[in-house]
Amino acid sequence: MSAVIASPQRPPRQPALTGVLSGPRMLIERHLLIYRHTWNLLLAEILEPVLYLFSIGVGIGKLVGHIPGLGAADISYSSYVAPALLATAAMNGAMNETTFNMFSKLKLQKTYDSILATPMTVRDVALGEVGWALLRGVLVSTSFLVVIAVFGMAHSPWVLLVPFAAALIGFAFASAGLVVVTLLRNWQDFQFIQLAMLPMFLFATTFYPLSVYPRAIQILVECLPLYQSIELIRGVALGQTGPALLLPVLYLLVLGAVAVRIALPRMQGLLLH
Repeated sequence: MSAVIASPQRPPRQPALTGVLSGPRMLIERHLLIYRHTWNLLLAEILEPVLYLFSIGVGIGKLVGHIPGLGAADISYSSYVAPALLATAAMNGAMNETTFNMFSKLKLQKTYDSILATPMTVRDVALGEVGWALLRGVLVSTSFLVVIAVFGMAHSPWVLLVPFAAALIGFAFASAGLVVVTLLRNWQDFQFIQLAMLPMFLFATTFYPLSVYPRAIQILVECLPLYQSIELIRGVALGQTGPALLLPVLYLLVLGAVAVRIALPRMQGLLLH
């Protein structure tokens, strides 16, 4: 009597995601569902540049007066500082997402272990996190833009392009944060991020023009990504549009693209080890 031996059944293969951006889009939707209940956490990121604006831009601005040589006419010091703080808000909103929050998902919550058990890939995770960080940076900076407009610090109709400029800044810094998070070993390493970002915030023409520095220092400042971000936002906000704005646009695009290219294999090693 011959026994019939049934071959073991393989588990059904999960269908692959259709579309290049389907995976990143699903991850962004996941974040939107979460932040629907914790949206008030974003208020702190909006409040910080507002405090800087009124304490330094308006307070010290009373002593400084007007800034000559910008646009068709002199502008107030608060109007000079406001676009720089807006660029900083876009930077912080994007960078915080792909460093602090993403590190927590990697090391503590192990969020990506369950995500990668689905048809989603490491590339989907990386692009989804960059996309969400970009969106978060735009939300923060656009909210701050409303504050600027309400207090009469928007002087050009070109200011409507600020959200698009903020999206570019968010892309560049979110991608850079993606590289940084793959280098972090523990929570103590976050002090190195602050060690880089705080001097950049103080010296990248946030509060005074580039001309105050000697030429050698000017060259160093011009290489900073926040300086290029401020130049882009300030140019658009003050109506100083022209070919000169192509340089910060190209700088931020290249920075973001190169950072993503570097981060992807590093994330493969972290998540698929």
